[in-house]
Amino acid sequence: MSKYDWGTFGFHIPEIMLPKEGTDYSKWAVVACDQYTSEPEYWDEVESIVGDAPSTLRLMLPEIYLDKEGEAEKIQAIRKSMDEYLSNGVLRTLPKGCMLVRRTAEGRSRLGLVIATDLEAYDFNKGSTSLTRATEGTVIERIPPRLRIRAGAPVELPHILILIDDPGKTVIEPLADAPQEVIYDTDLMMNGGHVTGAFIKEEDLEGAKEALSALFDQAVEKYGEGNVIFQAMGDGNHSLATAKTNWENLKKTLTPEEIAVHPARYALCEIENIHDDGIVFEPIHRVIFQKNGQTGMELVNETLELLKEQNGNAYLAEEGAAKDGCFSIPYITGEQRGTIIVEDPANKLEVGALQNALDVMVKERKSCDIDYIHGTKAVETLAAKDGNAGFMLPAMDKFMLFPAVAADGALPRKTFSMGEANEKRYYIESRFIG
Repeated sequence: MSKYDWGTFGFHIPEIMLPKEGTDYSKWAVVACDQYTSEPEYWDEVESIVGDAPSTLRLMLPEIYLDKEGEAEKIQAIRKSMDEYLSNGVLRTLPKGCMLVRRTAEGRSRLGLVIATDLEAYDFNKGSTSLTRATEGTVIERIPPRLRIRAGAPVELPHILILIDDPGKTVIEPLADAPQEVIYDTDLMMNGGHVTGAFIKEEDLEGAKEALSALFDQAVEKYGEGNVIFQAMGDGNHSLATAKTNWENLKKTLTPEEIAVHPARYALCEIENIHDDGIVFEPIHRVIFQKNGQTGMELVNETLELLKEQNGNAYLAEEGAAKDGCFSIPYITGEQRGTIIVEDPANKLEVGALQNALDVMVKERKSCDIDYIHGTKAVETLAAKDGNAGFMLPAMDKFMLFPAVAADGALPRKTFSMGEANEKRYYIESRFIG
């Protein structure tokens, strides 16, 4: 028996909901809502594939529609679908337990465990030393539109991926040999690969809990009491921040006894081991869109001037090579391609230097809008259009994540992505939150 309970690690064993038997999972499962936010044709195709079939598409709002005309009506339709799926048996509730998920996409396979994370163990504010740690800066203004969807909703669907640091592969990987029942085994739409999910009852998770206990002791020794980082956000940082905000608002209406057991205290997530060979950190690129009639190169030159102000020096070059200690940031416009070289950068990462410049343009000067893009092809397509400019960023070493966040706090937002857009988590599991 483990000397700790699940709450010690910031986890909770949930009652997961899945669609009724016979559901077509290839239509049920839809990619995370924060993907393809500049590609309406993607979501049009998803709509065509799903048709009238039961689908998580009816339980979520693709973020391409956030703050757009019709948003309120779409949220109302989501609530109606949630109520209908609960009342007519489309959703069924499993006993307490977890789902062991194996996902294969882009020739890579990774293993994860769908569990619930305790929002009381998470704090996304700057300087936080919470057990569950935000790994990127949280943009507070991104929370309210997402809160409109979650507040008062009876059901949650996670695209949250949380990483654990388990070099010995002692927690998740051995569960492949645990007693389990395969619930789904399906291809995923829109080049999403294949996913298999097997249910493991709570009583068959004791080995994982014992392994987590040993990891927790090691983390205390490594980081020190009060600064343990045990869960590190991989994907879905703003979704978890929204769940936390919703919980803090709800807590004000609850008694201490209700707070201890309320289902909204927890957020369903998938945990994965950062040492899984199938986990690859991909960069998140930037594309900016003119608002005042500028050309793409005018936007690049404005970015360059800001980089000069904020760093030692910056200049345009045709070649991508940079001297030691300099940053090299390739850019793309419809007119030309090249590289921005940043000398004596004021940041540790290229993404930090670039984001500081773009923040001035987007927030202060309001000279452009911005989108965060996964995959070089999407950047090239978008950046080639008149009045757009794209910037390419390098990938981060995934093994630097835990020590970097423990030492310096959250990284610049959108520093890394766990795979390309089509490798993101697809909504399958859900959970009742009240």
